[in-house]
Amino acid sequence: MSNKRVAVFRKEHFNAAHRLHNPNWSDERNERVYGKCNNPNYHGHNYELIVQVIGELDPDTGYVIDMKVLSELIQTEIIELLDHKNLNLDVEAFKDLNPSAENIAIVIYEVLRSKLNSNLDLKIRLYETERNFVEYPVA
Repeated sequence: MSNKRVAVFRKEHFNAAHRLHNPNWSDERNERVYGKCNNPNYHGHNYELIVQVIGELDPDTGYVIDMKVLSELIQTEIIELLDHKNLNLDVEAFKDLNPSAENIAIVIYEVLRSKLNSNLDLKIRLYETERNFVEYPVA
C-alpha cells in the first residue's frame, strides 16, 4: 500500500460578517471597487469550507489522516475562530488584512498547515457564495 497518495476532504461551514475596504483609498474608490461589499455596517456570508488533505496511506490504519482528528482540528482552530464573528473587528488576523475570500482562505491554510504533519499536503476551498469560491494554494 505504500506510495499510494490519496486526497481526503472535510466539509464545514461558518457564518461571518466582513467589510472589504482599503483604508489607503478614498471612500469613492472603495465603493467603486468593492460595491455593496464596502458597506460601512458590514455584510455577512454563509461560508462553506472544504479542507483537502493529501498523503500516503498509513499501512496500519488505511488512513491518510484520521477524519475525526481533522474534524476536531478544523472545529477548534478555524470554526471557533471565525464562526459568528465580524472578521474585521473580532479576528486578529484581519486587523490589518482585508478579509476577502482569498485572504480568508490563506489565513485558514496557514493556521491548519502549522498543525498538520509536514508529510501531508493541504488545500483549502472556500465558498463565499454558492457561485463564488477560491482555492489555496494552487499548483
